[in-house]
Amino acid sequence: MTDGNFIDYIKIYASSGDGGGGSTHLHREKFITKGGPDGGDGGRGGHVILKGNKGMWTLHHLRFLKHTRADKGGHGSKSRSTGADGEDKYLDVPLGTIVRDIETQEILFEITEDQQEIILCEGGKGGLGNWNFKSSTNQTPRYAQPGMPGVDGWFQIELKLLADVGLVGFPNAGKSTLLATVTAAKPKIADYAFTTLKPNLGIVEYRNHQSFVMADIPGIIEGASEGKGLGHRFLRHIERNSALLFLIPSDSDDIKEEYKILLNELKKHNPELLDKQRLLAISKCDMLDDELKEEIKEELPEGIPALFFSSVAQIGMMELKDAIWKLLN
Repeated sequence: MTDGNFIDYIKIYASSGDGGGGSTHLHREKFITKGGPDGGDGGRGGHVILKGNKGMWTLHHLRFLKHTRADKGGHGSKSRSTGADGEDKYLDVPLGTIVRDIETQEILFEITEDQQEIILCEGGKGGLGNWNFKSSTNQTPRYAQPGMPGVDGWFQIELKLLADVGLVGFPNAGKSTLLATVTAAKPKIADYAFTTLKPNLGIVEYRNHQSFVMADIPGIIEGASEGKGLGHRFLRHIERNSALLFLIPSDSDDIKEEYKILLNELKKHNPELLDKQRLLAISKCDMLDDELKEEIKEELPEGIPALFFSSVAQIGMMELKDAIWKLLN
């Protein structure tokens, strides 16, 4: 999938179908006089429904669907026949999709399970036919209820990727290289900042046929939570990761300071992110000898487990998987 196909934020206008009107039909049949009211009820208007699909991970298919409308319910007819319900309109969305009211920004609901269905706009109820109003004092009602109108409005749909572990780090920290090494994902890798322009997901195979999902989040820079760089567009994806793997290259000028900046950006975006399990991994360790490793260990931040690895040289990869698995379990 190309960078341009990853869409994680759209606005759509949705409207459900109006309910069908009830019938005012009076029974007419040969040899039966004064057959009385037999008008049926109107059918329900169609719903607009969001449905979870585990095979999707982008909102690109909804990008140009600015308006979506469900069908109206059918009108009631004679012999107490109920009108047909309007056909529901289904919109498949990836797991981790959040729907907000566009004016209040209130979260209406979220889709987190495959095949989960939630009604975005409920169809209008059908009106009652005249046979419902028959009584001893009103034996020939010549009126029925109209159908209820459907619901419509603008909605904001966001995607927050669901993953077991999310990679957090500055541009060129080695996140994409790590993902490409331990999974079948093929993220873009190059020797310049902001190579990754969209989040990437991959499944990491572990011992005894077990696995976990890893997400490569585009590089964060200082000030990302305030709109600088690209990171602010993707910080929300970190919210849905069970654990966070901080990646800092071994040739960094100040590993402790970089970790502090990354942690601060997460805190500014959402303080609850600091409650997640964290692991610090020093990448590109193939450039280090044992003496340099010992020097770096003395400068590492406190309160977070740390280890060294190299994706290119395949150094410490199993130890990294073990540490992540332990963190997740």
